[in-house]
Amino acid sequence: MKDFENCRLCSWECGVDRLAGETGVCGVTVPEIAYCNLAQVLHSYSVTMLGCNFRCIYCNAYRLSQYPGSGWFYRGYVAPEELAHEALMRIQSQEGKKMGVNRLSFTGGEPTIHLPYIKKVVTLVKEHIPGLGVGFATNGFLSLDTLKQVIQLCSYLNFEIKAFHDDTHRAITGAPVEPVLRNAEFLIKNGRDKIRTFRTIVIPGINDNEIEAIAEFLASIDPTVPFRIIPFRPNYILYYHPGPTRAKMDEIGRKVSENSGLENVWWGGYYPVEVSKRAVAIADKMKDADMHHKGAKVALAYAKLAGCVSNSRNCGECHLRRNCPAGLKEPWLLDID
Repeated sequence: MKDFENCRLCSWECGVDRLAGETGVCGVTVPEIAYCNLAQVLHSYSVTMLGCNFRCIYCNAYRLSQYPGSGWFYRGYVAPEELAHEALMRIQSQEGKKMGVNRLSFTGGEPTIHLPYIKKVVTLVKEHIPGLGVGFATNGFLSLDTLKQVIQLCSYLNFEIKAFHDDTHRAITGAPVEPVLRNAEFLIKNGRDKIRTFRTIVIPGINDNEIEAIAEFLASIDPTVPFRIIPFRPNYILYYHPGPTRAKMDEIGRKVSENSGLENVWWGGYYPVEVSKRAVAIADKMKDADMHHKGAKVALAYAKLAGCVSNSRNCGECHLRRNCPAGLKEPWLLDID
């Protein structure tokens, strides 16, 4: 834990003694956990860390990224030995085996500000699972030394570039863009096999005119790197800012794919401005006696699209009430089969 005594894990290089309670830009002292879960998409046991060295105005996880300033309460500090044991048990559980879980993934917030702790956890789990995969999702604002350690430790890395121009990046995140672009170039040149994807979230009227520049920057280093273009979802300070339409996402995606020089570009999703067509179609077919009013049927249709198995929405009588399958989904996924 000695690296926390003079913390220079990210590009702010604050030099504070986090073990003594001092805080830098990220605002956190000892590593703390928000929550952990088995993540089916990544086939991983996912550990969500608290705290972040950015102050993104659109963060959809601001309650944990801006911790402790957000005032929310989470799981807190967990000894690395305890977390390693828990991860091992969950990976080797019947549910974990059924999902094909074979890796640990770390997200946040920004997990790399807790790297020494993460390295300890990974080392302990690998004593029992030598071939364990390790993944990170990062904002790219690591110190160069930290990035080198992450490349050595990880199996894959999701790297987000918020904007290309420095003023736009600072306005969105509160941090300069140069370290992010420097690290993106270093990663491509020194850890190409570890890159799962680069990604950028499209925020209409803010960074939507910089997506092509980001793609061209990546292509100038290696045209084969994967690039994902994701739609913004109104949240936090930008709660009332509009998300991109399907037409806007297609326009940006096609331009990047055709003009940037990148060979592996994916885009998808949008922010709907109308009632889901699938929800309306499901509601129109409902004949259940418990749902008389049109609005009730539309609401039930949304619940069903999220995974609800009930026709009455009486949770007290549902046999799955202790393990409800209905959960939040990205709004644009509702109309995708």
